[in-house]
Amino acid sequence: MGKAPFVFAVVVVVLLLAGAVGVYAYDSSREDMIADGVTVGGVDVGGMTTDEAREELAAEIKRPLEQTIEVKAGDERFDLSAKEAKVDTDLRAMVTDALAESREGNLLSRTLRDLTGGTLNADLPSRVTYSRDAVQDLVASVEDEMNRSPQDAAVTPSGTGLETVAAENGVEVKSKKLTRRVVAQLESPDRNVQVKATLDTVKPDVTQAELAEEFPYYMTVDRASYELRFYKDLKLQKTYSIAVGQVGFETPTGLYHIQNKAVDPAWSVPEWGGSLAGQVIPGGTAENPLKERWLGIYDGAGIHGTDDVASLGSSASHGCIRMAIPDVIELYDQVPVQTPIYIQ
Repeated sequence: MGKAPFVFAVVVVVLLLAGAVGVYAYDSSREDMIADGVTVGGVDVGGMTTDEAREELAAEIKRPLEQTIEVKAGDERFDLSAKEAKVDTDLRAMVTDALAESREGNLLSRTLRDLTGGTLNADLPSRVTYSRDAVQDLVASVEDEMNRSPQDAAVTPSGTGLETVAAENGVEVKSKKLTRRVVAQLESPDRNVQVKATLDTVKPDVTQAELAEEFPYYMTVDRASYELRFYKDLKLQKTYSIAVGQVGFETPTGLYHIQNKAVDPAWSVPEWGGSLAGQVIPGGTAENPLKERWLGIYDGAGIHGTDDVASLGSSASHGCIRMAIPDVIELYDQVPVQTPIYIQ
């Protein structure tokens, strides 16, 4: 080998050694530097030293977690303090994770990435611990305060009329969604420490309109005032004067339904019928007290017409409900079998 080639080879070796030393020196100078594109818990710490990253994470994660989380549910507020949540942040571990991610690869690849403006695009989780029991207790408190079962529309009969209970919507906290929001605030906090609970409206099974459909017809009887009230779609249509059972033959009380109907009903004479007892008296005859119409209620008692209009407004029958003949004909045409009748 001539002198010139030898010198050239030596120069190349020297340059390579110098380059390697330079690369090593450059990489060593960045041992405490976090690579661009590294975030921890959503906080950008790229291009920072470990001390700078620790300060940034303290400001963006640790200190916000020291604030009380407020859950807003409607007009109510519920708090979860850092002490109650047993929140703890490991800043040292988070910075170590970020630095370890930055030092991935070899010396040459790291140097090339830094010199060419490359980024890692690495999002590391925050090192935050908290009490999951405390989160569940918070959500349970919101549920206890806010959850409300829906109320179905209902009807309550009495002798003097019908009382309807209006349907009401219920409220239900979306518990899983609220839990996720509180956990997200604990794991990746932001400056807004208020978490909004989602409240769902729960519809009742029976609405006012459906209740009216369920009870298209209804009757109530007040024995004390000798009145029968007839309702259609839960609205009072008419009040009739009646007679009810006398002492010893009281009209039965409670909720019943019309069992059967008849025009000019026959009368099967009971034991108290004297000489007619046990006989069946045809409808429309003078001996038959069941005039014009019959609406059976219970155990031989029913609603029928009477020609003894002077008895209306008194306790005069043997258990049946007497009505004036025009009234019972009018009522008969409007009341189907199975119509409820409440007697008090």
